[in-house]
Amino acid sequence: MGRGEPLTKDFLHMAKSLKRAPHTVIIAEAGVNHNGSITMALKLVDAAAAAGADFVKFQTFKANKLASALAPKAAYQKQTTGVKQSQLEMLRALELSPADHRALIAHCRKRKIAFLSTPFDGESLDFLVNKLGMTLLKLPSGELTNPILLLKAARTRLPVILSTGMATLPEIEIALGVLAFGYLRTKGKPTRAAFKKAYASPKGKSFLNKLVTLLHCTTEYPAPFEDVNLRAMDTMVEAFGLPVGYSDHTPGTSVSIAAVARSAVLIEKHMTLDRTLPGPDHRASIEPDEFKAMVTAIREIESALGDGRKICRPSEAKNKTVARKSLVAACCIARGEVFTAENITAKRPGNGRSVYDYWTLLGQRAKRSYSENDPL
Repeated sequence: MGRGEPLTKDFLHMAKSLKRAPHTVIIAEAGVNHNGSITMALKLVDAAAAAGADFVKFQTFKANKLASALAPKAAYQKQTTGVKQSQLEMLRALELSPADHRALIAHCRKRKIAFLSTPFDGESLDFLVNKLGMTLLKLPSGELTNPILLLKAARTRLPVILSTGMATLPEIEIALGVLAFGYLRTKGKPTRAAFKKAYASPKGKSFLNKLVTLLHCTTEYPAPFEDVNLRAMDTMVEAFGLPVGYSDHTPGTSVSIAAVARSAVLIEKHMTLDRTLPGPDHRASIEPDEFKAMVTAIREIESALGDGRKICRPSEAKNKTVARKSLVAACCIARGEVFTAENITAKRPGNGRSVYDYWTLLGQRAKRSYSENDPL
């Protein structure tokens, strides 16, 4: 497969500009939930496609380039995989081979779902872009402070989805500066000052606006609800003027659905075939049936959000007459009798005189006689 050959033609436009995607983009994060098994990885593709996800995403890394032998496991990894293995040993067992990647891409094409994988090191990024023809890069939260990888990604001039778990606004800004510097292919030495200059430049801003999507994220597995802080998505939009999505590590699906209601352009959610399987991320993932229900709910929310205009919608127009009221006689009224609060009232249907005329009529005399409930 050559460089530039799209993984899934239907999603090439989406990859180039997530801002213009026809709907909220949904990524099924298979991650390392294959447990090192290509058979399980292929089943995850099937599950993601059946659930209606736009992308299924894996992770591409060389364990010895990702972690040193001294790197400790995170607390959640110790809980899910024990303490005997080191982080490096755990990661080695979860690597996908080049052949595995090609098998997954072929299966994604067969199932009509876009393939995506997160590179965690420069060699893996080169493999995804130059060998597999990736047209979109997703960079994880842990690499947001790794300018070496950020710069390498930006120099491809491919769209980047950047997760921002654990990050502050200044950390996100300098990371965007690295991306702007890389997109500009500036020849000068990479320095903090050069990154800041690139970020502030009109051309740098233009590249970022066209090619970068940020993901709000809480980097804990599972993430506590009280640490989600969905309003930070609004803060990021205001601070950077870029499209913002949400990478969800919370239990269940409610926060992802809420994020869409808060205008997330992209949702990334971990999927597993079975939450009880051994492995670091299964417990913080949802199973296929849950994922499918989440996709359905998100599509319903998108439809419900509408265009923001407060008007009578077509489906409710037929009920205006039935539900609204108009002025009628509350009892028999003789011709010449004065209209009072006792003899006129508002009742359904709403196809008669407006109730707003009530106070105008009070004190006037009836020009004809009325039976009870006659419209005025």
